[in-house]
Amino acid sequence: MPSSPDGASMRAPRTTLVRLVTIVLATAALLMSGLLSTAPNARAATGSTSSSDSSTQQSRPAHPRAAEFRQRADKVLRVARNQHGDPYQYGAAGPGRFDCSGLVMFVFRKALGKSLPHYAQGQWQRAAHIRRSQLRPGDLVFQMSGGYAYHVGIYAGNGYMWDAPHSGARVHRHKMYNSHWRFGRLIHTFH
Repeated sequence: MPSSPDGASMRAPRTTLVRLVTIVLATAALLMSGLLSTAPNARAATGSTSSSDSSTQQSRPAHPRAAEFRQRADKVLRVARNQHGDPYQYGAAGPGRFDCSGLVMFVFRKALGKSLPHYAQGQWQRAAHIRRSQLRPGDLVFQMSGGYAYHVGIYAGNGYMWDAPHSGARVHRHKMYNSHWRFGRLIHTFH
C-alpha cells in the first residue's frame, strides 16, 4: 500500500475518491435514465391548470423513461417468478436449476436479452450502486462481506426478493430480513 513521505497511509484519500466517483456515476445514470430531473415540470412552471391538461397529465407517465423502466422491471420479475420452485445447484444457470448469480444471469438474459457475469461480485461491479431509498422492483440486492459481493437476488418490492439461496433450497420469493444489503441497478444501463 502506498504511503506518504511521513509514512501515513494513502488509503483514506483513495477510498474517498472511489466513493465520489461512484456518486457522480450514479447521479449521471439517474439523470440519463430520466428518473432524476434537473428541470421543473413545464406545465407547473407555466401555471397551466385546465381540466383537460390535468387529466391527460395523470394518464401519461411523468417521464417516458420511468414507464420504460417499469416495463423492463415487469419482464424481469415475470421471468424470475416463472423459476419459482426450481432447485438450487451450485454453478447452475438454468433452465431448471440455479445458483444465486446464475438465476440473475438467466433472468436478465431471458427478459432483456442482456448478458451478465456468472458471479455475484461481477454483477455488483456491473450495476450502478444505489441507496435503499432508491430501490425499485427489478433492482439487484447483494449481500457483502468486506466489500465483496457473495450473494445476489432480485428485488420484488415491499421488502421481498427473488433468489436461489443455498443447497437444498429452491428459487423463491422471501422477506429480506437482514439489514446488511447493498443495492444495484442494471435495468437503466441496458439500451
